[in-house]
Amino acid sequence: MGSFYIAKGKHSKPQGEDAHFICVEKQTIAVADGVGGCSRKGIDAGIYARQLMENAVKILLNEPGDNVDLCTLLYEAYLKTRAQGSSTACIIALLDNSLRAVNVGDSGFMLIRKGEVIYQSPIQQHSFNYPYQLECDEVDRSPSYAEEFVIAVESGDVVIAGTDGLFDNLFATQIEEVARAGIQQGLDPQDVAWTIAQHAYHISR
Repeated sequence: MGSFYIAKGKHSKPQGEDAHFICVEKQTIAVADGVGGCSRKGIDAGIYARQLMENAVKILLNEPGDNVDLCTLLYEAYLKTRAQGSSTACIIALLDNSLRAVNVGDSGFMLIRKGEVIYQSPIQQHSFNYPYQLECDEVDRSPSYAEEFVIAVESGDVVIAGTDGLFDNLFATQIEEVARAGIQQGLDPQDVAWTIAQHAYHISR
């Protein structure tokens, strides 16, 4: 597993508004995208996103065994996150021969098999650019709206997770092409992630 993050170029928010974690021990990854609209209220949603991910990984590491219920994990992390702001969230775990995921909003993941995209998670949004999201003490912005996924996987499959900063700037076929080229060159996951992120950043500019 590997990751790469390019924050938006704002001096007031050097860490950006997104967050993620990689938990090798539990074969679990997650991404969260702090909703930028909060800045109009003077709120840095990146703080909420980072706190949500920090809480999730702490809870995850305290869970016995490998069979973690991702919906419960997301809900418990949500309850512990008291920062102002709101965020999308996607948590993905590998268990036996299945990819299990829970998602709220327009972050998500895609599955590549033998050089082809065979699955991409659907986005959840109320309307254009208004994704489902999590927010402290808001009933209509809780994990109760999360979608669950269970997808069979095979040896050699590649999973790519990201926020809308990735998926709004690159088509699935473009992501697949960049990933396939990196894998064929023998790059490790960290460098593949870096290459994909750089392509998305270039397009966004």
